[in-house]
Amino acid sequence: MRLPRRRHHPLRCPIPAASAVSLLSTAVAILLLALALLSYLAPPPFLDHPSVSGHRLRHSDPSPVRKPKISRDAAVRRDATTGESFRVPVRNGGGSSKNGLWGSKLSKYYVGCSNASIKFPAAEAVTRRDRYLMIGTSGGLNQQRTGITDAVVAARILNATLVVPKLDQRSFWKDASNFGDIFDVNWFISFLSKDVKIIKELPKKGGKPFRGPYTMRVPRKCTPRCYQNRVLPVLLKKHVVQLTKFDYRLANKLETDLQKLRCRVNYHALKFTHPIQDMGDKLIRRMKEKGKHFIALHLRYEPDMLAFSGCYYGGGEKERKELGAIRKRWKTLHISNPDKARRQGRCPLTPEEVGLMLRALGYGSDVHIYVASGEIYGGDESLAPLKALFPNFHSKETLASKEELEPFSLFSSRMAALDFIVCDGSDAFVANNNGNMARMLTGRRRYFGHKRTLRPNAKKLYSLFLNRANMTWEQFSLKVYSYQRGFLGEPKEVRPGRGEFHENPSACICETTKAMRGKHSGSLSQTNGDDQHRKSNRGHSISEPTYNHTDEEPDWSDMDYGEYTPLSKSLSNSTDMDYNPFTRQEDSELEDFLSD
Repeated sequence: MRLPRRRHHPLRCPIPAASAVSLLSTAVAILLLALALLSYLAPPPFLDHPSVSGHRLRHSDPSPVRKPKISRDAAVRRDATTGESFRVPVRNGGGSSKNGLWGSKLSKYYVGCSNASIKFPAAEAVTRRDRYLMIGTSGGLNQQRTGITDAVVAARILNATLVVPKLDQRSFWKDASNFGDIFDVNWFISFLSKDVKIIKELPKKGGKPFRGPYTMRVPRKCTPRCYQNRVLPVLLKKHVVQLTKFDYRLANKLETDLQKLRCRVNYHALKFTHPIQDMGDKLIRRMKEKGKHFIALHLRYEPDMLAFSGCYYGGGEKERKELGAIRKRWKTLHISNPDKARRQGRCPLTPEEVGLMLRALGYGSDVHIYVASGEIYGGDESLAPLKALFPNFHSKETLASKEELEPFSLFSSRMAALDFIVCDGSDAFVANNNGNMARMLTGRRRYFGHKRTLRPNAKKLYSLFLNRANMTWEQFSLKVYSYQRGFLGEPKEVRPGRGEFHENPSACICETTKAMRGKHSGSLSQTNGDDQHRKSNRGHSISEPTYNHTDEEPDWSDMDYGEYTPLSKSLSNSTDMDYNPFTRQEDSELEDFLSD
């Protein structure tokens, strides 16, 4: 009898703990891979700005500045004229101060310096008796400011006593304000006492007042030799000379001590009266209470400005008729080519385009904006896209009551002064044109610490706005950043001596000892604009400078400047109407008109 074969059962062993860990590790690896893929597909931090090759982004900077990412899935505002791929993300947070949105990282290396050199003798040593210079300014507040500044320098060139300049009261501005109603006249006289002797009115000669002054006009951009040849002989004979329409009547380029005198006048001697300054400071405080930072925007989208520029913004026959009717007032204006004007960057951006530019640079939708502007062409309809991008929208009329503005509201220069103060006190200033107010504020903000100042590179941005439906928001924002380099108010952004002096007071900006030490050690090599321009494949933060080359923008020192007629009396009570058309110098009649 055979015994049954014993079956051998394998031992049942528990699964080792290591296997569980292995499964967990595999799951984690898969999750990390998925996150990496999502990270790759998500839009990059905008202000790192790597170079673009097709749709792929390559970081060549080993230590890029970290910025908040834009969520592709965020709720967005969609323009009906654009494609599905162009979607503006809703992004709050306003932008970190570390990324250069609210100030230049290089500003600490530069300081305003306008003290006279030891070779510049005091006024009492050079002023001659019986030489009195009077000035009749022209235009709106900021155009008159350039005339006042240059009048002090002209008096110094002629070794004459300057009578406090008369403000323009006869032109279409219809502002009866005197110098003392806008500026602190006593401070003006005392601060400049070592440079030029200034008096409030002509003295009496032999107990009798001087007879009416001899009136004359000097050419635009008159040099010191021009003043000595044209004005001095008359001054020696007549003793009192009044120069009329005194705007941009002094050469752009002068010797250093005279340029520094310009800066002492413009940035130190010209102080607004206490009521104006106090109201302006109050508006700044109210803006600061609403958020940590704020943007001031000089929008410059008034009907008459658009009509004068000859630009066209897609409003069809209605727009052509409306702006064409206004344009007929300037009989000497030539028929313009609107498309050409836009391509050449001669037109201000639309409110929507300004908003898109700011959002592309990284300013969040929760940023508060102060708008300095007169009557907007198209009204609320034109402003709606900008307000959708930046809902926190303010002006002096919304920040202050009618009672608070009443002392200023009937005077265009005083209202313009309030806008000037707020724009100067803003964390970022945006100039949507290159007119008088924009130039004066740009130079002032450079002098006082290179505060963030943006001027749209309209020539390049035009084609970008035109074709934005064919690109993603990420591609659009990268291009905006690329085009705006050199237009952000950085130190040495414009070559020293180039451009209009009031906009680029390079003779009055000095490098600090820290900057000089850094140059010798090589640590400030990034401030070389040309080197940065060549390294186009690197990631940059917004605070790195690039020279604004003249092949992209005209040299403003070769242009004549002017302001023009407001559309109505209501506009004369709004912001200073200053605009710089690309006028041709042979049009003398138009030039004289524009000097108003």
